[in-house]
Amino acid sequence: MTRKSDVDGFLKKKKLAVVGVSRQKTKFGNTIYHELKKKGFRVFPVNAHMGTFDNERCYPDLKSLPEPVDGAVLVIPPAQTEQVVKDAAAANVPVIWMQQGSESQPAVQFCNEHNITVITGQCILMFLEPVTSVHKFHRWLWKLFGKLPK
Repeated sequence: MTRKSDVDGFLKKKKLAVVGVSRQKTKFGNTIYHELKKKGFRVFPVNAHMGTFDNERCYPDLKSLPEPVDGAVLVIPPAQTEQVVKDAAAANVPVIWMQQGSESQPAVQFCNEHNITVITGQCILMFLEPVTSVHKFHRWLWKLFGKLPK
């Protein structure tokens, strides 16, 4: 279960990777990447099939980043998540946010076994202040139904 302290700690990080940016402009990884940048985070795009993203170098994996990151947001299919968390361990990434739909129980277990803090079941955009649009409504609903991390 994700704890509020883990969410708060993740959002205090300032250097993050987003694994799952895409050439398709409407993909959610792109939205997360742009929102993080807009809110002042230093963000590294990761996609093994792209050389650049948003006019910046795109890295094939977490091990290829030019410097250590404080955390990574994963917006990829669960089967890929299982390999990416292994790359995260090799790159000493201390915290992983598995965006909804990216979660995999074996990947969560791997993180737990390797002292990687893992956040699951939450949409990062519900917590990036100031929260706007549908994400503000989503957070309100989750609060109403007691689903926000405690």
